[in-house]
Amino acid sequence: MYNADEQFEKLGLTLPPAPAPKGVYKPYVIDGKYLYLSGHGPVQDDASLMIGRIGSDISPEDGKLAARQVGLTMLSTIKTNLGSLNKIKRVIKVLGMVNCTADFLYHPGVINGCSELFAAVWGEENGIGTRSAVGFGSLPDNIPVEIEALFELY
Repeated sequence: MYNADEQFEKLGLTLPPAPAPKGVYKPYVIDGKYLYLSGHGPVQDDASLMIGRIGSDISPEDGKLAARQVGLTMLSTIKTNLGSLNKIKRVIKVLGMVNCTADFLYHPGVINGCSELFAAVWGEENGIGTRSAVGFGSLPDNIPVEIEALFELY
């Protein structure tokens, strides 16, 4: 069986602390064989948030790194609450929201930061699901990226 925990270790990345809810919601819900993750932001290793609007405060390249950091934050929520990345069978759906200027046009390239991470952890067959990448005029705390996702569990 594919070992996502081992694959993550090979990547040499670290997980930030899993964030606590900042509102009236649950960070995740399990319904049968599905795991729903609420929108996550880019939590850094020191628990601070990356902030800034893509197209004015930060570059698209830094936005892509922020999306990868959101992916790491999501992995932290999974590992903290489920105990292992191996509980995930596959990624079903990713919704990426990009805090950007009105003239910014490269939302998918930004969200690729998260999608490429998931593909590296669970492999291309199970780590790439359906996806939407859309632009927003603002996001909470001025974070550059927020992402929510749906996973199938083993």
